[in-house]
Amino acid sequence: MKDIAEHVGVSRQLVSLVLRGAEGPSARSRERVLAAAAELGYRPNASARLLRQGSTRTLGIVFSLHNSFQADVVERLFARVAARGYRLATAPIGPGRSTETAVGELMEQRVEALAVFNPEPGIEVLEAARRLVPVVLLGEWADGSGLDTVHVDETAGLRRAVEHLHRLGHRDIAYLGGLGGRVGPDRAAAYRDAMGAAGLAAHVDVVASGFDEEAGAEAARTVLARPQRPTALVCGSDHAAAGALAVLSGAGVRVPEEISVVGFDDNHLAALSYHRLTTVHQDAEEMVEATVEILLARLAEAGASEASPPAVRADGTARGLGGEAVCAEPAPGSGGGAGVHVPRIVATSARLVVRDSTGPRAAGR
Repeated sequence: MKDIAEHVGVSRQLVSLVLRGAEGPSARSRERVLAAAAELGYRPNASARLLRQGSTRTLGIVFSLHNSFQADVVERLFARVAARGYRLATAPIGPGRSTETAVGELMEQRVEALAVFNPEPGIEVLEAARRLVPVVLLGEWADGSGLDTVHVDETAGLRRAVEHLHRLGHRDIAYLGGLGGRVGPDRAAAYRDAMGAAGLAAHVDVVASGFDEEAGAEAARTVLARPQRPTALVCGSDHAAAGALAVLSGAGVRVPEEISVVGFDDNHLAALSYHRLTTVHQDAEEMVEATVEILLARLAEAGASEASPPAVRADGTARGLGGEAVCAEPAPGSGGGAGVHVPRIVATSARLVVRDSTGPRAAGR
C-alpha cells in the first residue's frame, strides 16, 4: 500500500480505505487508487482479506435498467446465486450513472466478485477491480484485456439471420445498428462476415444508429428516404427493430410483404410486437449459468491458492465451461509463468427464432 500511496500522492490510510471498499473516499480518489493498484500489479490475498473482514457471500452485478435482456439475466441470477448460498447486490447504470460509480458502490458493499454488462466508456475500471475481486465481463469480448468473459456468439447469430433472409430470396439486406462501444462494431462485423459468407459482399449496407427504439426509427427513416430501398433489415437489437417497425408501419410499408425485418436479443418486445418479430435469440439462462460458474470457480481458486490458473494444455489452450476452448493468453502485465491469469471466455449459443416479420422477397425487387 505504501507504493500505491506514493505513486498517487495520497495517504496510506486513503489507499487502505479504497482497497477495503470502505466508505469515505471520493469517486475520483477511488479511481486513481484502483488505477495505480492495477498499474503496480497489486493483488491482495483474497483469503486473508476475507478472514479479516468476514465473508459477505455477496456477488455484484452492474447492468442497464433500460435493457430488457440484461434485466432478464439479473432476475435469473437472483435465483441461481441464492441456490449456491450467496446473495446478489445490484448496481444499475444509465444517464448520470457510470460503470465506475456502480462498481464503486458494489465494492463499498464488499462484494466478493463482480459481473458487469457492457461497461462504458471503457473497461479500465474493471481491469483495476480485477486486482481486488474476480470480475466477469458480460455481453462483449474485450480482446487482450485479461478479463473473464461471457458473451453471445454474435457471428453465429448474424450468420443465421442473413442465411434465413438469403434463402427467402433477399440480396439487398441492410444492417441497422449502433457502432459505438464494443458490441456495436462486433455485431456490424458479424453482419459483414455473414454477408460475405452468403456471397453478398457487394450488397453490404450498414446504416449507423444506436440500439434503442428512437435510433432504430431514425435509421428506418434514412432507409425510406433512399430511391432504392433494401428488401430486408437486420437490426442490432429488438428495441431498434421495434422503432424501425413503427416507422415502416407509419409510412404504409407492409412487413414482410415489402420489407422483412430481423431483430437481435429475443426480448419481450419480439413476441409482443404487432408483427411478431423474427430475431436472434440470446439464451439468458446459459449466460447466467456460465457467469456463476466462473465467478465461484475464481473464488474457490483464490481460497485454495492465490492466482491458481486453469490447466493449460500443451497446445496452448485452456478448457472452459462445457469443454469449449478458451483464450489462454497471459493477461497483460501478468509476466507469465506460475500464477499467470488465464482468462476464461465463454460464447453462449445464438439461434434464430422465425416469426412473422420475415417473408419472401417481393417479385421484381
